[in-house]
Amino acid sequence: MGKPQPAAAVDPAADMDSSSDGMELGPTEAGEVLHLDADAPNNSKPTAPPATVIDYSEMLPPPSPKRTNEACPNHQEHPGIGRPWTTGLFDCGRNETNAMLTAYCPCVTFGQVAEVLDEGKTRCALASFMYLLMSPALCTCWILGAHYRHQLRTKYNLVQAPAEDWVLHLFCPCCALCQEYRELQNRGIDPSLGWMGYLAQQQETKTAAPESQSMDK
Repeated sequence: MGKPQPAAAVDPAADMDSSSDGMELGPTEAGEVLHLDADAPNNSKPTAPPATVIDYSEMLPPPSPKRTNEACPNHQEHPGIGRPWTTGLFDCGRNETNAMLTAYCPCVTFGQVAEVLDEGKTRCALASFMYLLMSPALCTCWILGAHYRHQLRTKYNLVQAPAEDWVLHLFCPCCALCQEYRELQNRGIDPSLGWMGYLAQQQETKTAAPESQSMDK
């Protein structure tokens, strides 16, 4: 009997090559393999999560609305308050002659102012006598003074300042009378001339203007 022949050594790599050559992957299986390879996590390089952008403008409070003059009571306009006086209450030094006369004879200044405001209906002598007559009777002359001061303010739309009319003629009658006298003077009326004297002055001014124009021609 002869000796048995040893079995030939099998190469596993050659078997795998032969098996791979003999078996072909279908299109579906190949796609699945590629898909798994793409979705497989990369353990060597971890990916960082995407950065979150925070909009801080949404966290800020809304801007406050602008306040106008209508919303602010301190800035409201008061059209009915009146115009300011041309001189102050204590500016008696601007007309020293009238200030001295009023200090010693306030009834005279009152009479002159009253005659102009009444447009000649009340004479200066009568108004002065009424003021002088009411002075000893508990100093009630302030009633007349406050009445004519209110009449003056109404005529020229003047403000009631720095106090009410009756307060000024009760505590500062001479200063109030001097201020009223100066107010008429600054507006083109001289109380010392009287109402008739003022009308005569106005008439002379109107007649002098046409004469001067005719002479220029």
